[in-house]
Amino acid sequence: MQPYLDSIANADLVSRIGYVRQLAGLSIESHGPESIVGEVCELRPRRGRALRAEVVGFRDGRVTLMPYGHVHGIGPGCEVVATGHLPEVGVGEALLGRVIDAFGEPLDGGLRPATRALQPLKAAPLNPMARPPIREAMECGVRAIDTMLTLGRGQRVGIFAGSGVGKSTLLGMVSRHSTADVNVIALIGERGREVREFIDRHLGATGLARSVVVVATSDQPALARARAAYAATAIAEWFRDQGRHVLLTMDSVTRFAMAKREIGLTAGEPPTSRGYTPSVFAELPELCERCGTAESGAITALFTVLVEGDDFNEPISDLLRATLDGHIVLTRQLAQQGHYPAIDVLQSASRLFSELVPKPRRELVYQAFEAMSLYQRNQQMIDIGAYRAGSNPEIDAAIRLAPGVSRFLRQHEDERIGGGQAMAALEALVVKERS
Repeated sequence: MQPYLDSIANADLVSRIGYVRQLAGLSIESHGPESIVGEVCELRPRRGRALRAEVVGFRDGRVTLMPYGHVHGIGPGCEVVATGHLPEVGVGEALLGRVIDAFGEPLDGGLRPATRALQPLKAAPLNPMARPPIREAMECGVRAIDTMLTLGRGQRVGIFAGSGVGKSTLLGMVSRHSTADVNVIALIGERGREVREFIDRHLGATGLARSVVVVATSDQPALARARAAYAATAIAEWFRDQGRHVLLTMDSVTRFAMAKREIGLTAGEPPTSRGYTPSVFAELPELCERCGTAESGAITALFTVLVEGDDFNEPISDLLRATLDGHIVLTRQLAQQGHYPAIDVLQSASRLFSELVPKPRRELVYQAFEAMSLYQRNQQMIDIGAYRAGSNPEIDAAIRLAPGVSRFLRQHEDERIGGGQAMAALEALVVKERS
């Protein structure tokens, strides 16, 4: 009998109802209901379907809500009913191969996935002492990363780039070629056209079969865009708890930060650097810390960071560079030269490279870095003909090596070479040109 008594004791036997008093932009203020921050409420217009909204704050005795959809039909006096539920998403094996929205509803024309359980969108990060060390490298099928920026299972890395330099193409390559068991892909604030293009062109049928794609397009309200990021993370956590190695890719975490900025300003938070509210700088590390290794499995995370105006020192980029375990920088200069993927390996770094790569291979990569850096420092002098061959043996070796390394770092999106083969090719190139 005790379970039944507990259910009765915890049941909400009285409806908690409030009424809309004010609507400004996407901010809805109501008189009541009694609720908590994060609780989901239903707004019931006089005509049409109910609209879900989330409590984001309280001000002057009123409840501040933000809707998950469009506010057409909502007016003063509409009922606001507290549901007693915090945001959740359905999880289960049925999600594999599916494209869903932030609420778990299908976008691919199929039936709603038959999920096994509900997972809260916001979960506490793991105890740091319960995280096993990262000791195993993860092959992602991209030569530049597997050889010079080696990633480990459970590592969290940012892909920093301006608009139009190949972030989505690189994510598609990694998702299609990586050795992860499951891909969870969050497309946050994307153009509707690019969603279908990413799935058909970059991900492909093979990649989609072991993937879950969570989509919130740019025309959706800020709360729906932020919810999609949390939903993708919660789904990745469920697969991790089943003992899987999960690759979580989010394009882009900057648009998630922009959505949280809208929510924070609506809730009355003061703007700080570039208008971002204090909660943005608190919630980004919380989201990142939910990824990583665990006793049962691991979540390897790739977050794309849309660099505004190609300013790599803007606030979100600065915060994420300090929070994550490495950064991969894509530059417009390389993209304009037709160098794809446009990864600038000299500006990029994997903080676990020295722990994942044996010493002989590390020395080989450091030699390549040294030659590339030397060539880059002297490139202007070389281009104008001010350098004479034979003046400096190290520069001569760098000049011989530069074209080969540039060709090695370029890769077609359908091409895949294993990490061992790629490292052998780099070794042959470095040894040949430096001898």
